[in-house]
Amino acid sequence: GVAAQLLNRKAILSDLSPEATFIAYNYNMPVDVNEFEREAKRILNEVEKECGWMYETLHTDGTKGRINYTVWSDVFICPYCEQEYIFWEAAVDKENNKVKKEYACPNCNANIKKTDCERSTITYFDSAIDHQITQAKQVPVLINYSAGNKRYEKVPDGNDLNLIKKIEESAIPYWFPTNKMPEGYNTKQPEKSHGITHVHHFYTKRPLYLLSKIFDIIRKNDGHLKRYLLFTYDQTVYGFSKLNRYGPNHFSQVNRILSGTLYVGSQVSEISLPYMMDGKIRRLLKVLALYSTSDSKIAIQTQSSSKLSNIPTCSVDYIFTDPPFGENLMYSELNFLWESWLKVFTNNTSEAIINTIQQKALPEYKELMTSCFKELYRILKPNRWITVEFHNSKASVWNAIQDALTKAGFIVAQVTVLDKKQGSFKQVTSSGAVKNDLVINAYKPKQHFEELFLKSAGAGLERDFIEQHLKHLAIEPNIERSEQMLYSKMLAHYVQHGYEIKLNAKQFYTLLKDNFKLMDGFWFTDAQVTEYDEWKKEQGFQAIDEIAKGQQTLFVSDENSALIWLKNFLNTPKSYSDILTAYNQITTNIDDDIPELQNLLETNVVFENGMYRQPLTEKEKEAKEEQSEKELLKAFDKVLTEAKTGSKKIKTVRKEAVKLGFTKAYQEKRFQDILTVAERLKPSILEDNSEINDFVEIARLKMGDEF
Repeated sequence: GVAAQLLNRKAILSDLSPEATFIAYNYNMPVDVNEFEREAKRILNEVEKECGWMYETLHTDGTKGRINYTVWSDVFICPYCEQEYIFWEAAVDKENNKVKKEYACPNCNANIKKTDCERSTITYFDSAIDHQITQAKQVPVLINYSAGNKRYEKVPDGNDLNLIKKIEESAIPYWFPTNKMPEGYNTKQPEKSHGITHVHHFYTKRPLYLLSKIFDIIRKNDGHLKRYLLFTYDQTVYGFSKLNRYGPNHFSQVNRILSGTLYVGSQVSEISLPYMMDGKIRRLLKVLALYSTSDSKIAIQTQSSSKLSNIPTCSVDYIFTDPPFGENLMYSELNFLWESWLKVFTNNTSEAIINTIQQKALPEYKELMTSCFKELYRILKPNRWITVEFHNSKASVWNAIQDALTKAGFIVAQVTVLDKKQGSFKQVTSSGAVKNDLVINAYKPKQHFEELFLKSAGAGLERDFIEQHLKHLAIEPNIERSEQMLYSKMLAHYVQHGYEIKLNAKQFYTLLKDNFKLMDGFWFTDAQVTEYDEWKKEQGFQAIDEIAKGQQTLFVSDENSALIWLKNFLNTPKSYSDILTAYNQITTNIDDDIPELQNLLETNVVFENGMYRQPLTEKEKEAKEEQSEKELLKAFDKVLTEAKTGSKKIKTVRKEAVKLGFTKAYQEKRFQDILTVAERLKPSILEDNSEINDFVEIARLKMGDEF
């Protein structure tokens, strides 16, 4: 059956990052659980014999205890008395388990904040790179250790400080990476705050010794377990580093690394090998046991998705991709520590991110994403699907992804929200971030339709295009089934191919009425009507309303999406105050130059008995459509006149007016008017709106002009 077919499927896992494909390989390839456990324990025992003395501390009764972790604190200089103070001692409220924003200087009792103070620094000769360096001063302030079956805490005593001094003065006889950190967005913070310029600076001497010792043992292993031992080792690279923050409520906050950054806190936790690895190995063994005997049918490759020449055309049944989210994460920078130990680095030339250091802005990002999606389109079979998980609420980046998909040939069928249980650091705190990821489902058109479409230059295939698209949509309320989105989809498909657009909006809506069925504000094929009725009975009207609202309010970032929201919101007549309250809540992200709400209401909906409602009759709809079109074309004519007579850049425009004006100019073959306006528009207007930019690119081709 279907389950058997799925089991026989073969998967290709591909990523630009060597670290990513290394992780993918080890998660998907079987390994002998018992053999792995024996070898892991052997390595830990060998390390213990050589390095165990580094984690000894004296208990109160004079017996030896085992250090679990040591807390290190930054040292600052008071701006008033100019004396050093230890941040841990001055700012941490041990009784209430919190860090104070303001606190008294231990030396002069002045009320100070960390941001008012400079860090104390130390200068020393770094023999690993044969250079003198200056770094932020950190001192040990707390030791958590075990004696017998109990855990204790202590302030480091003379023996502990002597032990640390002895370790610091010891030479490490094994290799460790000393690569200089690349110039980048994420690498600025540790350099600026703590003087961390090279990979080994992320570690105090003790964990660096352990890491180098373990790596030396593993690299000498010639058996088939080597890659999984390296994978296990890989998971200690960050945990042993200064990225491991410490909070006063240490039982829950030790080993807390901020994802998506290289942030070094004012208090860091240096943990021991058993403390980190004992539980981790047990968890790995449970995971390994699940697939240790599985027959893997997976191919893994490290390469850019923009060049998949090793994968045949039309050979893949389904694609899932989780592409870079613009400027949210700098992947090659964040992977640098891991890759330094593995000695294999990401070739970031084709890394699709927005990064000023790499001289990649939004246009470069969109170009790279388009080249990737074109390759994915090539290898995907016709009438098959691609799912894109995406996270960025900025309209410009969202448009870049959508435009890249469209330019590659895909047709977006659905955009939904992936509700994750816990957001990452970037998702929770970044400006402009949203809590949830988006899931974009798109398809590659049927081969027969594409061949016919190209052969006939799209002539007379408007109905066929809409029918094919509706058949790909789920049987439920979906913004993609609205007449505005259907018209936009058809328009984009025709403009992308440079074909003549014979239908204006009014004629297109007539085509819809003559060939398809309108139900609850959404369009369906004749064959889908019965299926939709059955679906409605199963879901119930309340569920239908909630789904519709969720679809329609996903992205309100411009005039068009605001109007779609408005139409959905007015499913029942409402007062102006009710509309305004809701409208203000969902339009905080709009950067479009759109009219005031009052003007939008007057132009697009009906005012009756003190309430606003949707136009219901054909006469009302036509009247509102004509009123709206007249107003938009008037606004476009104003922009066109300004472009022809002025010399300065036009910084703000009503984008819906430009889209309609460009559509009319395109139909009338007035390509020079499109280019005249485009030349005067602020570049970001074209970058942020794919529909406007499509007209400009085609106009350039038609005129043979590039300005």
